[in-house]
Amino acid sequence: MQIVHTVEALRQTLAGRGRPAFVPTMGNLHDGHLSLVRHARGHGDVTVASIFVNRLQFLPHEDFDSYPRTLEADCAKLQAQGCDVLFAPREPDLYPQPQTFKLQPDPALADILEGHFRPGFFTGVCTVVMKLFACVFGASGGGVGVFGKKDYQQLLVIRHMVQQFALPVQIVGVDTERAGDGLALSSRNAYLSAEQRAQARALYAQLEWLATQVRQTQQPLAQLEAQAMERLTALGWQPDYLTVRQRDDLLPPAAGAAPSSPLVALGAARLGSTRLIDNLEF
Repeated sequence: MQIVHTVEALRQTLAGRGRPAFVPTMGNLHDGHLSLVRHARGHGDVTVASIFVNRLQFLPHEDFDSYPRTLEADCAKLQAQGCDVLFAPREPDLYPQPQTFKLQPDPALADILEGHFRPGFFTGVCTVVMKLFACVFGASGGGVGVFGKKDYQQLLVIRHMVQQFALPVQIVGVDTERAGDGLALSSRNAYLSAEQRAQARALYAQLEWLATQVRQTQQPLAQLEAQAMERLTALGWQPDYLTVRQRDDLLPPAAGAAPSSPLVALGAARLGSTRLIDNLEF
């Protein structure tokens, strides 16, 4: 595996190697990330991963400075999965000047759910992903971007960004990797104490309950969502949202009418000081 740190070195490394399949990450890799790399290997001529902790998508009170940085261990994991190239820029390499040009996503999609509770988050995500796409696909003229479905809204925002800018990038979404008890794998799981880890599956369990109730009962959706919030709160969590939306646009399904697309239950909640997100398509 080749490791490069600058945009120039990345483009030189990828020149003439065909169509890249690209997995952007912030490092501290776990099996969920590695499953994306395995999927990427079947979608391109050269498999590329990036590790960059993107300051632009962290709010001032969030964990940018303390976010785990484990580059040496990450390199070994990527190499074991057959990754061909790792792009690991330092902040001055990717942002040599302050990034004053930023990409503003559609507020109808980006200012709800995660965007409501983390204002500006998707501006930071879209800006860095657009820049990484320019770095990785500039020499080839296009390729494949591989993203996990755990960050469901993020995946949808990026799909819409690619469509609206007519980028020559195919976006592939990969199902969430889970621990044996169903907890979605996440870098932030490492923040959980042993006691909290034992309780952490409750978020997914409430999404399962909510999806079952929507399928099997005639109760109003808002009432079911409120009940799910109350159930999770009673277990000691601090939920931001537990909701059911249409998969294609994340709008609430219209009451009394068939939804325009299949549904997804989404949730975000704090357990202690750790904020976890999850979702369930149904």
